[in-house]
Amino acid sequence: MSRISSTQFIFIHNSNKVRCIIPELPEVEVTRQGIFPHVYHHRIERVIVREARLRWPVPENLPAILERRTIQDVQRRAKYLLLPTDNGTLIIHLGMSGCLRILPADAPVMKHDHVDLLLDSGNILRLTDPRRFGAMLWTKDDVNEHPLIQFLGPEPLSSAFTGEYLYSLSRNCKQAIKRFIMDNRRVVGVGNIYANEGLFYAGIRPTCLCGDISLSRYLRLEKAIRKVLSRAIEVGGTTLRNFVGGDGKPSYFRIELAVYGRAGEACTTCGTVIQKIRLGNRSTYFCPLCQ
Repeated sequence: MSRISSTQFIFIHNSNKVRCIIPELPEVEVTRQGIFPHVYHHRIERVIVREARLRWPVPENLPAILERRTIQDVQRRAKYLLLPTDNGTLIIHLGMSGCLRILPADAPVMKHDHVDLLLDSGNILRLTDPRRFGAMLWTKDDVNEHPLIQFLGPEPLSSAFTGEYLYSLSRNCKQAIKRFIMDNRRVVGVGNIYANEGLFYAGIRPTCLCGDISLSRYLRLEKAIRKVLSRAIEVGGTTLRNFVGGDGKPSYFRIELAVYGRAGEACTTCGTVIQKIRLGNRSTYFCPLCQ
């Protein structure tokens, strides 16, 4: 397995295969940070669409719209990457297997390399998506009014996300707390890994009904979610599927996971065996004593 340079972002190259992780919010934020210096204020010279059949079809007129336009920023909303230009915004979603890479213009094309944006720097921004659950869409209107974005909840690292906010939403609600915080209409980007970890650090069992949880516990949960997401972003995501950060060095957050993927192992806090159940058709991990 070869080491990769800073311009080959979020992928592992092994022979002729590219393997990508399932991106959650920290991975998408690290992607944003990684591609930003390579695309910011660069002009798109050419758009190559090799496969338009993604989760939603790539617009047929996307090359005509984007070519000769300058990327004014790289933003993130939930797990959507937003590249605004002077005539609208490119919306990118990495789906379940997608990744973005900055490569030289003459980089060989592999099987799942679906879209290239050739930049005036001579590099390309390449979307690779083996399962084709990602998306590359366009809007000329306010991106916050786009159907995929307008109903999203607050960002979990923003000032709008508070324990009081969660508490007020949860009153008279009979939903399990893990499913509650994974609902993007309430708060975005708390995927399965980070929901398990956040609930552990807050001392809340994933099956607890959200309407039964006190304000003080929601205040702890808010802090715990911020903690695990911030830490994951800091170290460059998780290594669950060989995630590699922009500097070519593997991140090590996986070894810090307190409960996720550790069924049958001892809790690092109290020594009790970590349990695994299915909740909302998702693998769910908890410590019976700490939570």
